[in-house]
Amino acid sequence: MRLTFVSLILLLTVHAHPCSAFARPDVEFRVFQFPRTMIPCIDGDPSDWTAVPDSFRIGLDQLEETVNHTTPDRKNLDVRVTFGWVKGLDRLYVLYEAYDDCWEFGMPGLDGDIFELVVDGDCSGGPLIPELRTDLKMDDRSGYLFRGVHAQNYHIFTPAEDKAWCMVWGCQPWIAELPWANAACSYSFHPGESGHLVLEFWITPFDYAPFEGAGRATVSRLEENGIIGLSFTVLDHDGPPDRHRFGFWSLSHTTTMYGNASELVKFRLMPLENRFRKPVEADWTFRVVDMDRRLVAFIDRSHGPNTSWRWEFGDGTVSTERNPVHIYERPGSYVVVLTVGGPAGSARMAKVWDVTVK
Repeated sequence: MRLTFVSLILLLTVHAHPCSAFARPDVEFRVFQFPRTMIPCIDGDPSDWTAVPDSFRIGLDQLEETVNHTTPDRKNLDVRVTFGWVKGLDRLYVLYEAYDDCWEFGMPGLDGDIFELVVDGDCSGGPLIPELRTDLKMDDRSGYLFRGVHAQNYHIFTPAEDKAWCMVWGCQPWIAELPWANAACSYSFHPGESGHLVLEFWITPFDYAPFEGAGRATVSRLEENGIIGLSFTVLDHDGPPDRHRFGFWSLSHTTTMYGNASELVKFRLMPLENRFRKPVEADWTFRVVDMDRRLVAFIDRSHGPNTSWRWEFGDGTVSTERNPVHIYERPGSYVVVLTVGGPAGSARMAKVWDVTVK
């Protein structure tokens, strides 16, 4: 029974996100894990991101112009995009740094420069807008109630002036507001001028985001080494609408990635780098398997080359198993201590009254 329960937990963790098809299937990008003490502040200042290695940053060389098939010209446009996450927070942090020789913004509609991001947290794939669904007739409006439900599209205005920071291309604009998203931008140019822009934001991916609000929504669970579907496009408008130049620079190297989650790119949620960790760290969690029997399963989450585990359950009993299952004889709230050890040293983690059985 002990092995069955632990094996089930591990199985659910590893196989929770079955992946659909991807664009550029041989390419995998990475999402940097920030330590909990270094979460980026959303203020338009990129200094919080200096800990991220350059190898995580995605530049213009990874993008393809899929509408006009023009070649990159960094005198006209240059961009750098970095993705981050924090273990325990189901959020994607994004830093967008860009130079443009002609920033177009300030109009109330969609005309202007846009950073377009699409995310599919559980890699379910498939169309996310009714225009790309083959099972709907042109006059079938029911598809609009499901637009962006399983994967989300954010049209982010760069910069946003006198309007919301982004347009959610879906039936649920609430996902672009706190507590589900936040954004800040810094720049010093005027419409039609050149210059540099810094945009910081975070969003919450959803496996299910219905039109009526967050009550029945399902947030995507972000796990270490997990794969998510993700892509972005830089829409570069240069000049007024009657004589503008237009660029559509896509990470997926496809145009319809804006509405098809099967045309996104693989991104891996990276573990925390060793430079942010101690050689040995004790950590653990638990699950109450059966409250009537006071049966509790303990799961080791420690870091390090550990070879020994000692659990003190708070009722006078101990275990040296890595993932023990324990039955408490009496109801109560217990102080449980795990001590781990190995060639790199030892560490201890106590939790006070987390484990409570009736």
